[in-house]
Amino acid sequence: MPIPGYDSGSVAEVRLESVGARVAVVAGVVPDEFGLERSASEPPVDALGEPVDVVGLEDLKAVEAVRIALVYDPSRLPPGASPTDVAVAVRTDEGWEPLESTVDLEETTVTAVLNDLPPGGTLVAGYDDRETEGPPA
Repeated sequence: MPIPGYDSGSVAEVRLESVGARVAVVAGVVPDEFGLERSASEPPVDALGEPVDVVGLEDLKAVEAVRIALVYDPSRLPPGASPTDVAVAVRTDEGWEPLESTVDLEETTVTAVLNDLPPGGTLVAGYDDRETEGPPA
């Protein structure tokens, strides 16, 4: 899973195929403990897939980029929702926070690319009903 602007040889990737999750990182230090596991966390009501935990995040050093890709089930979208209203959400102390994400309708995946670690270790694809801001008038 390439991260735009980075040589594929410098990207460490982990997958959890059973739930369709992939995380790739470019970091100075990527320990062997870095990985993905099924989460025991209760998913949010608007989840469109299974939550996953990224383990070993605290041991990553000198992070340059993180790419998170999750498969989602479009049949779980609320009636009338746009198929592009999907985002990677991360569990924080305040609840589930949607990240800026890109949807691939053909592959039914949602991807977030960050310049640092996500603000939490539990991730899920979810319905994002936030109003998007248009370009300045």
